[in-house]
Amino acid sequence: MLLAIDVGNTQTHIGIFRGEELVESWRLATDREATGDMLGAQIGALLSLRRLALGDVDAAIVSSVVPQLGHEYELVSERYFEGALKVVGPGLKTGMAIKIDNPREVGADRLVNALAAYERLGGPCISVDFGTTINYDVVSPGGDYLGGVIAPGVEISIEALSQRAARLFKVDLEEPPGAIGKNTQTAIQAGVIYGFAGQVDAIVGRLREALGEEAATIATGGLAEPIVPFCDQIDEVDDLLTLTGLRLIWERNAS
Repeated sequence: MLLAIDVGNTQTHIGIFRGEELVESWRLATDREATGDMLGAQIGALLSLRRLALGDVDAAIVSSVVPQLGHEYELVSERYFEGALKVVGPGLKTGMAIKIDNPREVGADRLVNALAAYERLGGPCISVDFGTTINYDVVSPGGDYLGGVIAPGVEISIEALSQRAARLFKVDLEEPPGAIGKNTQTAIQAGVIYGFAGQVDAIVGRLREALGEEAATIATGGLAEPIVPFCDQIDEVDDLLTLTGLRLIWERNAS
């Protein structure tokens, strides 16, 4: 079985694959201070929920946007997986040409999403990942990674609003009863939900225009659910897109 781990700034998404089948997945808060042993214990505890053990995992792959945790997962690989855990980065084959100024700048999660989106949609496409930031990544008709857009995420904006405005507060990310907020809470919810939906539609529209192609758009990420229903430019939603991309990269490097 393959263990796939996507380490984001806010959340870590973990999945177990048996072949192409995703057996189980979990979302956890990312702990930037976790040691390799802590991560190994956490993974072992999750596997035990499915009556599995670390020894049942034949292979593992991780993408991380938190540099210090990338190192800790290398320690996990050495101690618990006999060096078999691969970390997405230079040296791993993706089969996707990176057509940006400095390919080393591309976040592992962005490249993994772009790869999975192209594999699924089979043509020019845009992946939109709702996480700590909202990442828009563009793939050409021939499968080249062209770059994209990075924008502040939903939670960042809500926290900034509550910190900078003394009389405003954090709210749950729920659909407001209408566009006109009748109290502070629903006014903030309307601003966040409709504001980010408008941002997504505007940016995707500009990316499609710049690409000059009828590009399909797929959304993923832990915060996609409350925003996507109000977007006109999103064609599909796949919460497992990044994990699927990790599986694809593992397969391309397994030989």
